[in-house]
Amino acid sequence: MNWFNRVRNSLGFAPEKKSTEKDLWIKCPSCQEMLFVADYEANLSVCPKCEHHGRIGADARLGLLLDDGFEVLPLPKVTEDPLQFKDTKKYIDRLKAARAANPHEDAFVVSSGFIDAKPAVVGVQDFSFMGGSMGMAVGQAFCNGAQKALDRGCAYVVVTAAGGARMQEGILSLMQMPRATVMTRRLKNAGLPYIVVLTDPTTGGVTASYAMLGDIHIAEPGALIGFAGQRVIQDTIREQLPEGFQRAEYLHKHGMVDMVVPRHELKATLAQVLDYLAPVKAA
Repeated sequence: MNWFNRVRNSLGFAPEKKSTEKDLWIKCPSCQEMLFVADYEANLSVCPKCEHHGRIGADARLGLLLDDGFEVLPLPKVTEDPLQFKDTKKYIDRLKAARAANPHEDAFVVSSGFIDAKPAVVGVQDFSFMGGSMGMAVGQAFCNGAQKALDRGCAYVVVTAAGGARMQEGILSLMQMPRATVMTRRLKNAGLPYIVVLTDPTTGGVTASYAMLGDIHIAEPGALIGFAGQRVIQDTIREQLPEGFQRAEYLHKHGMVDMVVPRHELKATLAQVLDYLAPVKAA
């Protein structure tokens, strides 16, 4: 222990932490503009200079899309660490660390409420929780959200942001793909809209399942959307991929996405889509 630390510890108190420039400013990852954090957050984490859409958490997303007074569904209970997985760190320890750093117990949060007075169940995937990876808890939460929409007779809106399946749960994570697919089929058979909002990034097993099974696919500007990474694809086909490949605008141009909508217009757009797709009640 050096002299400074010995003196500081002997004082018996820790000096109050003061805000620094790092707390007050954020650099846009796209244009490198320095932005005042409060202004950036007030602008829904969208850069006012280049319109780069930053990532936002589940609570911010739900507050953006749903009317006040929505209900957050409890996270389903599943077996944790079923494979007793360990790499450089135990999986159970990774879960504890992720939960300590996030407001929710896993990467998928479901709420029931209204979008501009139109009934909807909204499921949000949070990339900040272990990269939004899809494990058993995420799969069960997705299915519970679909069942809630079936019970209410309303649309199911899912906002995706994921690096793929959660490797620490092995085959059990991959089994969430067919489970989610079955629930999307049940929504279709019931005549209920299933709408997917693709945000940055949406990749891997999530893209290979419920992210691309919607009646309508809406993407945020610049969102990375794909299955395998660009470098893996280039090494496999031994060709240079076009500029903007796997970005929202490229996928829209080639028919994989129905529309690209800025974050500020997302709620109004969803409300309009729900007007078109909402089931017509018999007189």
